[in-house]
Amino acid sequence: MREALFVKQNQPRWTTYETQPTTDPDELAARFVALTDDLAYAQTFYPESGTTGYLNNLTATFHQAIYKNKKERGNRFGHFWAHELPLAVVRHHGTLALALLVFGCSALLGTLSAAHDDTFVRAILGDGYVNQTLENIRRGDPMAVYKGSDESVMFLQITFNNVKVALLTFAAGVTLGIGTVLMLFNNGVMLGAFQYFFHAQHVLKQSLLTIWIHGTLEISSIVLAGGAGFVLARGILFPGTHSRRDSFRAAARDGVKLALGLVPIFFIAGFLESFVTRHTEMPVAASLLIIGGSAAFIGWYFIWYPVQLRRRVNDLGGSPGRH
Repeated sequence: MREALFVKQNQPRWTTYETQPTTDPDELAARFVALTDDLAYAQTFYPESGTTGYLNNLTATFHQAIYKNKKERGNRFGHFWAHELPLAVVRHHGTLALALLVFGCSALLGTLSAAHDDTFVRAILGDGYVNQTLENIRRGDPMAVYKGSDESVMFLQITFNNVKVALLTFAAGVTLGIGTVLMLFNNGVMLGAFQYFFHAQHVLKQSLLTIWIHGTLEISSIVLAGGAGFVLARGILFPGTHSRRDSFRAAARDGVKLALGLVPIFFIAGFLESFVTRHTEMPVAASLLIIGGSAAFIGWYFIWYPVQLRRRVNDLGGSPGRH
């Protein structure tokens, strides 16, 4: 939007912040979040403007009021996870949902292909993996493949590979989203074929209770990385009223936040796959607790909490929505 409209919409709230200070910690934090969001927007679209300088000074005042007795590094880290990342997520909920749709349709296609073509699973998963798993099923331990490597080595290899795949899926957004679609498609088809393979061997229940111990976080993060790639592509394809360059810069900023925010989740998923999934004899209740807890975290942190945080900011007169 034009700078004059941006100022007109937000100036009354900024004036309130200056003339009606608050001592309530929650409201102070909410005002600070709103101001940092405004400042980020102004820095992106009006970098040399007096509005940006004004907001920078006003935000600095709130920063000092909140953090004067705390260590900056810890506060910055906490602020990113509690405010910056969730607000970036909620700005792009629709785009993230599109990534989920692409992945879900791809998984369905993989399932149907495996169901109608006996050779499809081998083409996707490889003869080595299929033959080894069939032998494990014959021996009565379908998930024994997760027990074959040293835990620490497995953890490093899996985590590094997952982070690499996620960052590539995000970065592929610069191809106007085509590369991101292909990455989501490949992973979705593989998942669909993978799960149908176990269904065809009558061990679907065992596979679900084992694989999704780590897969809940891992697959969710791959989808979210795809969403970050679509955010990047959207900034290029649909700049709206902004120049394509400014639109891309704003989209890249949010996309990077989304992609980097997934790294710790991949570490947790890698730990679960390396140190926990291998215990295929664990009680069903324990598996369901881990799977349910992981799903609840994803739903809370990436859906419910961002929506609630945005409502809170808007109730205090937060900044206008971003594209």
